[in-house]
Amino acid sequence: MPVNLQARVIDLRRNLLALGALVEQRVGSVIEVIRDGDTELARQVRSGDAEIDRIQLEMESECMRLLALGSPVASDLRLILTAMRVSNELERVADMCKGISKRVIRLVEAGSYRYPPALLQMAEAARDMLRNVLIAFSNEDIKLCLEVRRADDYIDGLNREVVAWAKDWIEQDVEKSGAAIELLAISQRVERLADIVTAIAGDTIFLVEGRVVRHGAE
Repeated sequence: MPVNLQARVIDLRRNLLALGALVEQRVGSVIEVIRDGDTELARQVRSGDAEIDRIQLEMESECMRLLALGSPVASDLRLILTAMRVSNELERVADMCKGISKRVIRLVEAGSYRYPPALLQMAEAARDMLRNVLIAFSNEDIKLCLEVRRADDYIDGLNREVVAWAKDWIEQDVEKSGAAIELLAISQRVERLADIVTAIAGDTIFLVEGRVVRHGAE
């Protein structure tokens, strides 16, 4: 059966951006979960992960069909390869949101939920990075991709602040060690989320220019 490659590639790009918007909503919800200790919203984020998984698998299957049947070359091939990577990375971002939500639920229900300002700042900065990388992908904006990659250093600095805050909390009350460790796990997942977004920026550079950007190289 002949494949209308151009139309399918256009749909693929559109669907990838739609998945990105859905994941961005998840990250926005996680910011509220962290800020407010909202366990009901946290449960919604956790249960919504199945939808993201389904969409990602559908996109991966479509990419495989186009590679097998469409014989793509040049820019179309790069778009399909990029879509496979980015859809997987967006699913991993959603996984980070799920993990963060589960830990906030545990802390709130244990009556041990506290967080430093740096943690909320991390989550907000990560959401901004995701928003910008989706814009960069849509507009094929290399400059914005590089800005996203540099923003990851800001996240790393905030994470160090969270680690210092957690150590002080433990020193003040050793019985809070378990809660502090859970908080550090939340911070680690926010940091990892930002790392994944940074990888998406690199994927976008590959899409536009055909060059591979890894390990901080620009």
